[in-house]
Amino acid sequence: MSETKMTCVLKNIASAIGEGPHWDELTQTLYFVNIWADVDRIFRWNYHSNITEKITIGNSNTSFILPRKEGGFVASLGQSVIQFDWNNPDDYSVIASVEEGQNTIFNDAKCDSSGRIWAGTFGRNPTDFEEEQGSLYCIDKDKKVTQFTDKVSISNGLAWSLDDKILYFIDSIPSRVYAFDYDKETGVASNKRCIIEFPKEGSDDYMGAADGMCIDNEGMLWIACYYGGQVARFDPKSGKLLRTVKIPAKRTSSCCFGGPNYDELFVTSSRLGYTEEEFKKTDPLAGSLFKITGLGVHGFKPNIYEG
Repeated sequence: MSETKMTCVLKNIASAIGEGPHWDELTQTLYFVNIWADVDRIFRWNYHSNITEKITIGNSNTSFILPRKEGGFVASLGQSVIQFDWNNPDDYSVIASVEEGQNTIFNDAKCDSSGRIWAGTFGRNPTDFEEEQGSLYCIDKDKKVTQFTDKVSISNGLAWSLDDKILYFIDSIPSRVYAFDYDKETGVASNKRCIIEFPKEGSDDYMGAADGMCIDNEGMLWIACYYGGQVARFDPKSGKLLRTVKIPAKRTSSCCFGGPNYDELFVTSSRLGYTEEEFKKTDPLAGSLFKITGLGVHGFKPNIYEG
């Protein structure tokens, strides 16, 4: 195995929470978002040119961006999922909305191998966070919306097992990874159970809260540890922690494999909630995008929306 190396790719790129990294093979570009930012909510960074572009859509939170098979992208806008073209982001259309009248928004999302969107919500009041207000949804190619679990506090990481028979899903409060039996043909997720529970805050083995997630070619889960300054690799069958890789940003938020050979792990981070003094003194790389190489494993071409 080659030596593991960590590099800061884009210093302090996210003014709030960098999240939702997605590698686009066709353009060799990494897309990611800046949750809770007023402007510059969506980024794309070209691997070869090192050029970064930024756009903002609408006047609500954007928590994910995913390419569409027919061209353009889908993204969240508050409680809605929209489709748009990068060069004309203000001309977007809503393809699905959920939880009207509730104080919730979408968070993390990914597509399954059949081209459906899986996206979760969470209850967010800027002054009084309410737990168990969110749900996990599937948005099919015909735009039909189905709820698969409720009473979610912070919907986060998603991944599918290598045989496509298990859907993995994270609720950051109570910092657990759940598994569902998954039927690729029907898009039905059932039999929810907890397979990994992170140590509680204050315990000797506390490692942060489970946040974004991806899976490698050996079927192991890589999980960003918010407040823990690291990514952790777990065996989903045994729940065993296999290794950790430190990140020089405490609020590590999400990760995905990318690069020409899918053997580079890109990691986002957050600087939300810091005062300027706290940011400079305690976490000066907060909000940066990082890259880890030499892990000895790789990922895969990600799925996109086929609706």
